[in-house]
Amino acid sequence: MKYDQIIDDSILYIKEHINENLTVQDIANYVGYSVFHFCRIFSLITNLTVMEYIRKYRLSLARSELSSDKKIIDVALQYGFETASGFSKSFRKEFGYTPTSYIVRMNNTDNTFVKNISEVLLPPKIIKKKSFKLAGYGIYTNIAEQKIEDVSAYWDSYQGINLENRLYEQLKPPKHGEIGVWIPYKKSEKGVYLFAVIVENFDKVTSDMLVVEIPAATYAVFTTPPVNNLDTATMYDKDPLSISVKETWKYIFTEWFGKCQYSIDETKYAFELYDERCHASKKAVMSIYVPIKEREKK
Repeated sequence: MKYDQIIDDSILYIKEHINENLTVQDIANYVGYSVFHFCRIFSLITNLTVMEYIRKYRLSLARSELSSDKKIIDVALQYGFETASGFSKSFRKEFGYTPTSYIVRMNNTDNTFVKNISEVLLPPKIIKKKSFKLAGYGIYTNIAEQKIEDVSAYWDSYQGINLENRLYEQLKPPKHGEIGVWIPYKKSEKGVYLFAVIVENFDKVTSDMLVVEIPAATYAVFTTPPVNNLDTATMYDKDPLSISVKETWKYIFTEWFGKCQYSIDETKYAFELYDERCHASKKAVMSIYVPIKEREKK
């Protein structure tokens, strides 16, 4: 299945119902996915959460309406904003100028990608991996409101190196390497991003930790293109490894699935592996494990 087609269908649904009280559940039902998996795919492909996209699209429509003789408050109410001041605040945050200065301050947004990752990304390795146990710390979040990669690729900005040290000091894992994995929460748009290490058992787990057993699965393993990560993340406008992770995820859903014989196995867990290869290096990389299954023949 081409996952970008799912996004195209969902966006068409959003556009056709943009003046209604749209819910993530309605859109997920329309494309035939669970809320969790739909939100995940939407975020990775569009680099926006579902609600961000709806808000941005409503603002873009509202902006076009402002070129007519309509009052700002009328346009605001038409596209779901309760007050003119709230609309103006959102409008300025989105476009960088107020509604009243729209005509003279028209600017085009820059949607240029950092690079064409498909030209440098190596083909994935297809492997079978046995089940394994994870223990670590989790961030509970609403993936309809918060971008997945903002949590997964920037975990250090949430807790820092001390949390990583605590994992190794407390759990004494047999092998170095941190795992980042999203776990759905009760079939809703809520989820947990677990930052963990592989353990042989849960004997050393403390009460503030979360545990999960990852079932055996077949994976497509992608290694991100190497980036110079010698400086700390504070030296960059954007962390280069994080960009590489985001662009790899985007490629997986927008290109790779569309041309391979596999589809994602939604009964299993995709996860990210951060090991010694992604520490300060001129060629820092990490691995993304995507559970797959043979695509059903039509």
